[in-house]
Order: sequence, then structure tokens, then C-alpha cells
Amino acid sequence: MILELAFIELYKIFKKWRTYIGLFAIAFFVALMMYAVSVGGNYYLRNFYRMLEDQFIIVGNLLNGWYASFLLMQALIIHIPFFITLVGGDLFAGEGTAGTYRIILTRPISRDVFIISKFIAGYIYTLMLIIFFAIVSLVPSLIILGKGDLIIMIDKILIIQSNDVMWRFILAYASAFISMTTVLSLSILFSSMVNNAIGPIVGTMAVLIIFLSISELPFEIFESISPYLFTSYMATWLDYFDQPIDINNIIKSNLILVGHNCLFFFFTFFTFKKKDILT
Repeated sequence: MILELAFIELYKIFKKWRTYIGLFAIAFFVALMMYAVSVGGNYYLRNFYRMLEDQFIIVGNLLNGWYASFLLMQALIIHIPFFITLVGGDLFAGEGTAGTYRIILTRPISRDVFIISKFIAGYIYTLMLIIFFAIVSLVPSLIILGKGDLIIMIDKILIIQSNDVMWRFILAYASAFISMTTVLSLSILFSSMVNNAIGPIVGTMAVLIIFLSISELPFEIFESISPYLFTSYMATWLDYFDQPIDINNIIKSNLILVGHNCLFFFFTFFTFKKKDILT
């Protein structure tokens, strides 16, 4: 019953045009990135080599498919929550707008099953979006630019051998999925409280912006608050590209995100169970 309802929810999700905004935006940005690399790649490489030639002996092509995919992940992963929110914020509120709550819940479907099916459908959509992002960023990049060692310059310069990269990307995308489901769960929680999707979408994005700002601002009071905000752990995927990999930090961060997921689910469960659908 739950899976059947979840697939019905998925059908309803993909009937709405806003569902495809994220897919089109990701595909467009990747195509734009590939065009920019093909046109201005040589100029970029010259600047890249100039930065590193004093410290390294450079062999091979640094601007390869792995590096382009890493840049794409850095650029887009902070925007994907918005696309997730467009769907999550409408899962419950859309029923309120359409006036279908009473029609659905007067049938022999418990609210428990209804809530769980909504979450499962949202998680499946999020997984599909992450897989789509992984495919359209990795496959064209590797075909057009080829493989090579991955050089990362964030806090330090790291060189990861080509045969040691793929599994890192797979785990990084899996970690990003956990982060995105946390955002989805928050938007669903807000969606269960109202009958219009605009509020949950705006509310979720406002929470993300405020929490991310608190995490970035260098004030002592914010530094003490930051560890309690789920946004502080959303960039855990970057840890898979470190050497050595801090497994303990990855496990801790993902457990905190899963904990927030559960917390948002139970709040949604409690809120919707008490919701008056007769008025």
C-alpha cells in the first residue's frame, strides 16, 4: 500500500512543470560549462600552470573530466536545495491548494501511510535528481576532456591519481543525497503546516540562507551556534576528496544529518496527525 501510494505521489510530482526546473537548470549549466571549457580552456590552463609551475613539475592535462566534474559539483551543489524545495514544499501544501485532502483521507488510507508515502516519493525524486546531476556532469566531462589526475586547491593543494577518483565521486554524491534529503524533510515539514506551497518554499530557503550565513560569519557567538545547525554538515561530500579521509568526521556529519531528517519527519508526523482538514 505504501509503495503504491508513493508511486502515485511520484506521478503527481512529475505532472507539475516546476519539477523539471532543476533538471533543465542542471543540464543547461553543464552544457554552458562544457562550452566555456572548449572555448576558453587553453587560457585557463595557462593561468593554472602559472600558479603551480613553481611548486610542481606538471605532466599531463590538469583540466580533465574529473576536475571539471569537481568544479560542477562545487558550483551546483549549493543551488540544488532550491530545486528540492520546489518539490518538497508542494507535497502537502499542494493538496491543500487543490482541496484534495478530504477526498484522499476519507478513503481507507490512514494518515500514517499518507505521510510516509509523501516522504518516500520526495526521497525518490531527490535520488533521481542527484543521479541525473552525477550522470550529466561526469559523462560529458570525461568524454570531452578525458581522464587524468585530479588536482584540488581549497585549503591545500592535493593531487589524487586518476584510478583513485571514481569511488570518491560515488561516495560524494551519496553524501550529497543525505544532505539534500535533510532539506527536503524540512520543506515537507513546512508544507504540512499550510495550504499554499509558496510559504514552505520561501520559508525553507530563508532557513538555509540564515543558517549558512551564521556558519560563515566569523563571530564567536555564531561559532558556538554553528555546530547545532544542520547546514554546517551539508558539505561533508568534500571530505571524500581529502587525503587522508577523515572517516570519523564523515560518519559523525552524516549521522547528524540523518538525525535531523528523523526529527523533521516526526515533527511532520505530529503536525499532520493533528491537522484539521474539515475546515
